[in-house]
Amino acid sequence: MTSKSTKEPWSVDAPDYGKSLKGIGFNLLVADMARAIEFAKTVLQADTRYWNEDFAVLASNGAEWMLHADHTYSDNPLLGFVRDEDGTPIEGRGIGAEFHLYNQDPDAAEDRARKFDAIVLAGCLNKPHGLRECCILDPDGYCWVVSRPLAEGEV
Repeated sequence: MTSKSTKEPWSVDAPDYGKSLKGIGFNLLVADMARAIEFAKTVLQADTRYWNEDFAVLASNGAEWMLHADHTYSDNPLLGFVRDEDGTPIEGRGIGAEFHLYNQDPDAAEDRARKFDAIVLAGCLNKPHGLRECCILDPDGYCWVVSRPLAEGEV
């Protein structure tokens, strides 16, 4: 892993953090850490548990995920999916993947996304599966689906 961090290391020991993870988790490779965090905080209302130029831990509504800067995956085969041969970031990294944030107001998230100049892939709709949701692309092209349950009688 190549490190560019200039910040104080996270107070959580990496092996202890790794052992604490449960259920399902995901890491997203990002081209610009600061921009990715700004999107998560502004649009998704995520809390930043820790971040530096290499790595971040974000949380929202009981979900937790990690961001890794592209340069930290220098020896990882996934790097070829997010950077072309000359090192230019590839657009639409998250094609085919959706990340859901449940129990959050999708109308407010859509409004924040538009103010952030994020791409609203699908505006808010009431869905037959009982959720009101919207689909928003983050700066790296990952699709975030923000939703809440439909109220009684809401169709």
